[in-house]
Amino acid sequence: MSDETANTGEPVAEKDEARHAMKMAKKKTARDKIMATKTDEKGLIIVHTGKGKGKSTAGFGMIFRHIAHGMPCAVVQFIKGAMQTGERDLIDKHFGDLCQFYTLGEGFTWETQDRARDVATAEKAWEKAKELIRDERNSMVLLDEINIALRYDYIDIAEVVRFLKEEKPHMTHVVLTGRNAKEDLMEIADLVTEMELIKHPFRSGIKGQKGVEF
Repeated sequence: MSDETANTGEPVAEKDEARHAMKMAKKKTARDKIMATKTDEKGLIIVHTGKGKGKSTAGFGMIFRHIAHGMPCAVVQFIKGAMQTGERDLIDKHFGDLCQFYTLGEGFTWETQDRARDVATAEKAWEKAKELIRDERNSMVLLDEINIALRYDYIDIAEVVRFLKEEKPHMTHVVLTGRNAKEDLMEIADLVTEMELIKHPFRSGIKGQKGVEF
């Protein structure tokens, strides 16, 4: 008997295909049962943190999904200052009617070297964030790099947690990005993703590049 046939005379390739189809059919049945139980809908608190690259990028990915669906949304940048970014340029130029964009940061804390000024700037950004989140017309609000402001205690984490728990509209998604997310924030979040750093071009002397970092 040929190696390409089983004892039944059925070609091995056909048996493998049938076995795969049966396995996938069972998996689909099990998956469909699980999905049938997922009927709730709510606005999510989403945290992107960790040392790896991609936290803001992931947040903006969801903002662009909202824009693509014609759903109003907003962005508040807590740290990034006057530096030009592709996301802001694209949104301001083409999608300003759907996405409000506020860059209220003045750069990283080592650039300003003025804690009182950093605190005042972060508090101003947080006030704008609360305004945008309270506006139920916004389906999603991205708080870019807010975790850095929280890490340095420029904003009171207890106030942020209280606001998100008590004042965030039920169907509004809020995305919070930045390294070193506070435990209190992650505890109330519905979705937390930690970006793990494995390799980074900075370590090889490569600077941030247009289209990749900004």
